[in-house]
Amino acid sequence: MTTQTSPLRQLDKILLATDGSKFSAAAEQEAISLSRLLDSHLYIMSVVHGFPEDDTLNLQYLIEQEEEKAHRYMDAIKSKAVGIKCENILRNGEVPYQEIVDTAEEQQVELIVMGRRGKKNMLRFLIGASTTKVIDNAHCSVLVTPRDSKIEGKNILLAVDASLYNDRITITAINLAKRLKAPITLISIVYDEHDEKHRQDAEKMLERTKKLMEAECLSVKNQTVTDKYAENIAKTAQNIGCDLILIDSYGLTGLKKLLLGNISEQVISLAQCAVLVVKDRLSI
Repeated sequence: MTTQTSPLRQLDKILLATDGSKFSAAAEQEAISLSRLLDSHLYIMSVVHGFPEDDTLNLQYLIEQEEEKAHRYMDAIKSKAVGIKCENILRNGEVPYQEIVDTAEEQQVELIVMGRRGKKNMLRFLIGASTTKVIDNAHCSVLVTPRDSKIEGKNILLAVDASLYNDRITITAINLAKRLKAPITLISIVYDEHDEKHRQDAEKMLERTKKLMEAECLSVKNQTVTDKYAENIAKTAQNIGCDLILIDSYGLTGLKKLLLGNISEQVISLAQCAVLVVKDRLSI
């Protein structure tokens, strides 16, 4: 296994999607930090979208006002990104998540960074609709940051299973752990209904992943928990003082993809730290 196969092998381009709200503050901070750490080109993006129909007469004025506000905000973020290659992108559209996904594709970014929810979301929703849809539809990996979270390299939690795609997320975790100088905790979930073979396969994958990481001179711990996948990931992350969780997105179709998306959303909703959903560019 070589670092050339990593989905974060270059990370030349990072897209920060921000709406200027307090919920985007952590995402802005992490996008700048990662761009500086990885010497990446940072695209700072905002979307101006529709207004109520009864504002038709003032539509152009309202749009220009919102665009000016967005430009000021993006410039303020840019001013903090000293020494980083930066570019602002303003898009107009009725569907913000689609503008983010399209921009990521057009600019061929390797990572999208965004807040867990935006200013348009009701407080009862822990993960915003736009964030969910970006994760589902983006061609690249997505880093989701809750408000006030900060990646400091305290601990990285990697959710491991017996998937054929496990090497991809493993290499990503290795690369990040090295750059952040962070220890890694591996967690494997085994459900009560799983047969003994599945349990053995999960244990083998856990040990294999641990050995690969130890070969890279990383500090690694592992553990297996039973049932409640999302809840146990979030709980373990909190217990070990984790500031970054890595989970995989497999590019499955139909019901399996639907269930996986559900798990990803649950982890993101429950976690108090940032969550990186790792994707392969080909698994759309």
